[in-house]
Amino acid sequence: MPNFVRGSLQKQDLNQFLDFVVALYDESERIFGFQIAQRDMRLVIELVRNHFTGVLVTKSSLAASSGLSYGTALRAIEAMLDAKLIVTRPRTSTGRSYSLHPSGDLISRWHAFAHRGEKLLREVTAEVHHDRPGGRRRTAPEIAPGIIPPPAVLADKLSLGRALRVLVHADTTFMAMSALRRQFELILGVPIEAHARQIDPLHDEIVANSRRSQSRYDLIACDLPWFGEMGHHGRLLPLDPLMAQTPVDIGDIYPDALASSRHGGRQLGIPMLMTGEVFAYRTDLLEEKQISPPGNASDVIEAARQLHAPGQGIFGIVWNGGRGTALGHSFIMMMGAFGRPIIDLKRTAQGFEVEGAHGEALRPTFLSEEARQTVDYMREIMAFSPPNVLDVTWFERASIYANGNAAMAYSHSLLAHLYETVPQSPAYRKTGHLPHPVGPNGRPIVPVGGYALCIPANITPSRIASVWQALRVLTSANAGKLYLMNGSLASSRISVSRDPEVRSISPFIGAIDDFAAKEYLGMWPRPPILGIPEIIAIAGEEIHDLLAGRKGVNQALNDAQNRADAIMRSHGHY
Repeated sequence: MPNFVRGSLQKQDLNQFLDFVVALYDESERIFGFQIAQRDMRLVIELVRNHFTGVLVTKSSLAASSGLSYGTALRAIEAMLDAKLIVTRPRTSTGRSYSLHPSGDLISRWHAFAHRGEKLLREVTAEVHHDRPGGRRRTAPEIAPGIIPPPAVLADKLSLGRALRVLVHADTTFMAMSALRRQFELILGVPIEAHARQIDPLHDEIVANSRRSQSRYDLIACDLPWFGEMGHHGRLLPLDPLMAQTPVDIGDIYPDALASSRHGGRQLGIPMLMTGEVFAYRTDLLEEKQISPPGNASDVIEAARQLHAPGQGIFGIVWNGGRGTALGHSFIMMMGAFGRPIIDLKRTAQGFEVEGAHGEALRPTFLSEEARQTVDYMREIMAFSPPNVLDVTWFERASIYANGNAAMAYSHSLLAHLYETVPQSPAYRKTGHLPHPVGPNGRPIVPVGGYALCIPANITPSRIASVWQALRVLTSANAGKLYLMNGSLASSRISVSRDPEVRSISPFIGAIDDFAAKEYLGMWPRPPILGIPEIIAIAGEEIHDLLAGRKGVNQALNDAQNRADAIMRSHGHY
């Protein structure tokens, strides 16, 4: 490392430092052009800094913080306004008072400048210039393609009269959104009130809200498998008319996530995050035992047997075995990899057909050969699982793996950050990801989940236009990248997953995108059909009784089939 980074300058280091400064000036001129003089860069810095921290800026406050004389600063600000690098937004209804914000163009330029500056600094600290005659720096390459800039402010504040009220799931993406609240308040021009719930209470609150004469919320985060129920009962506002007036780039959204947020041919939500359930394994532990990554269920059982070392605090495998929704999800997703969905959907070349399914295609499949094979598989891996596996749910599962107490795990995007972004985790950068290991009749599958932002059907009509603007901002690629840069690993947009800065966060992001390219992603294991949430709960109860030894295989599967049949009949499916 050059000594100037450590605090002392020698001649060679001084030359490198000067090269760095000259190169940074060159980049500044190349990116910002003649419109921004070097003396005015303090204005840009203060404007962008306040945009990212959610601090409101006026002309006088910007001039005062610039370090320039007041008159010089005002002239520079006016020049940037004329060049449309700064935009104004009224602060009051009279329009006499207004705030200043960096334009989308200025944010993009600043983002490119920051990217190049960081790259230049890395080049200098790596001493890559030593072989250059005279120490002069070569022309910098262009910024890498596919870099998404942060979102800019709306030209006009949302006309809501009060805060934007949002009901969300208490997961990492929405927590990242909460951490960025001040920035989004500045972008939208209104306060944001976010109410977070765990998954089951969130569902109950959406239902309760739909029964009110007027919605308590402007935007709702809806779990993708709930769209059948929500659409059937008319709890969400169809977005198609709004999309026709102000289009959304839905071509950038992963197709299975987009399809999951439709019902009856109508788009009821825009995906904000897409999750994938994958099979994670410790690359170092498998290599130590010379075990190949398991591609099928038999391989998993054998690998778990060899890796199981409870005396050393390492179990062969961990998965969701907790009674109810957690185990229900495990069962239907594993069964999907064994080759059959939980209802008897029509088979297609790439999986199973969900949209338009009706009649016998909605018959539960607890009595199928694949259901029995899945049960047998779960019973076998129990022997190599933590002794309390039948109490383990999502967070415990991820924590056990992240803490180094399991060699393999069924893993989910929402909690993968526990080992993917925490260097202290024994699994950090020592984790491989696979689609679900298959059964005898299965093919590789990565079951898709996630959340879409929706507008409640009983929202006050006068708020719809502004709320739609907010929904478009919060589900945009620009916002999506912010969530991932602030703790989330779940992206609903292809462009975000392929952004080089995003991919550098974790190999997991690239793995999910690669699985999409191989057509492994699928929403059919957990289809958005009326009755599916109840069937998942039934599976989680009956299979739990089976695995706990309270029921035999035949009784548990027959009871599950009868209960699920009753649910689907009650919904009028057949």
